[in-house]
Formats: sequence, C-alpha cells, structure tokens
Amino acid sequence: MNAPALDRDGEPLECHVRVDAAASGAWNMAVDEVALESAAESGVCSLRFYRWSEPTLSLGYFQNFADRSSHAPSAKCPVVRRASGGGAILHDREITYSLTMPLAPRAVKTASWLYDIVHGSLIAALTLWKIQADRCEPAASTNELGPFMCFQRRACGDVLVDGQKVCGSAQRRRGSAILQHGSLLVAASKSAPELPGLIEVSKAKFDESELLAAWLAMLAERMNLALAPTPMTGRESDRAAELVEEKYGNSKWTQRR
Repeated sequence: MNAPALDRDGEPLECHVRVDAAASGAWNMAVDEVALESAAESGVCSLRFYRWSEPTLSLGYFQNFADRSSHAPSAKCPVVRRASGGGAILHDREITYSLTMPLAPRAVKTASWLYDIVHGSLIAALTLWKIQADRCEPAASTNELGPFMCFQRRACGDVLVDGQKVCGSAQRRRGSAILQHGSLLVAASKSAPELPGLIEVSKAKFDESELLAAWLAMLAERMNLALAPTPMTGRESDRAAELVEEKYGNSKWTQRR
C-alpha cells in the first residue's frame, strides 16, 4: 500500500527520523507537538521512536482526570494528557512512535489510510519472527466510551495477536498537517499487569532493536520515505521546554477535564 495522499508523483518524501532516549511523559508529548507545528508551518515530515523514563499513564484528550482512580495498579504513576484522543495508556515496556507530516488538501479529512500503512508495516515486520498479527475488523470495534484503558478497547485497524491488542494509534490535526502516534506493547507492566504484551501473547523471542529496525524499514518502503537521521535543533528543544512548562507538565492541562 502506498501513500497517494501525499501527492508526490512517485518522488520519495524526505523524512527526518530519530530514535530518542527515554524521557518524561511531558517531554515526549511536547516533542510530538513541536513536530506537528513544524509539519504545519514548514512542511517537515518526521518519524520518531521513543521510550519513557518511568512508567507513565497518558490520558486521551477527552478523558476525565478523575477516571484515573478506576485503574488502581497505576495509582502511583505520573500522569500526562495527550493531544490525541482514545483511551488511557500505561507507557512502560513498549515502543512508542510518532509520525508527523503535511497532507495534500484532499486527504486532510480522510487520513485513515495512515493507520493502515503504519499498522500494516508492523504486521509485516512481525512475520520475520513468525508472529501472526491481524488488523481489528469493524465488527469487533468498541466505541469511544469503552473501557478506560486503550489496550482494553478495540478500534478498526488496531494490531491484534491471538485476539489481544498489541498496537494502537491516534491522530491530531493542525491545518493540513497531521500527527499520528501510537504504542506497541512489548510486554506487560507491573503498573498494568492485566494487559499482556507481544512477548506474552506471541511467546516469540526477539530483539527489540531489531524489531524496531525492521518496522522502520518496512514503513519507509511502503510510504516511499527518504529517511534522513536528523537531531533535534536548539530551537525545537526550546519550544518543547516551553510546552512542558505551559501545557504538558502543567496540572491545569492534565486535569482540565
């Protein structure tokens, strides 16, 4: 599957790519927003893989902060609110990605193809370890008011292994640019023991760095991306720090609902 909505006439799209060190939830969400701003303002495409410095609960944009009390295992974990929707995620033993890019005007309202490409590339990568994964079918989907935790919900296109959700994604728009970020649950966390990860459900042995590399390569091929390893600039870092202070690290934002 290709990405026709980019209107590139077959020409590869240059995409900045980074694999970041573990960081706080507020910083990770701020960096994702900085990338979305760059995509909207300058047409920059970026792909980032990252981790979390400690187990962290992220709330979907529309979730009520008070509902976090319904998940006792994560009660002592820090909380951050995402700019994207969906259910709460306990970020711990996982690989998180974010993809930001400008879209052709005709594609802004219908970017579901982006879920298919990203999740499809992961499914293809998993076959290298003989892991059979499938997309969730519409009939198995749950609505937005489903369980509190994202990995207990089912959305069309989610990646399932043996019926268990191991990867889901969400989007946020700004003008004609889009941010899509999501999580691949590698293994169960002590802060969310009810959610099995890829290791538990597949029983496969794999090196996480090798899996990430395979996923990245297949995603680049399917989206026709010319990957350009690009470090974060000083200006981007300063803007992310602003967003941490003003938004993602601010209790007013986190508890706004």
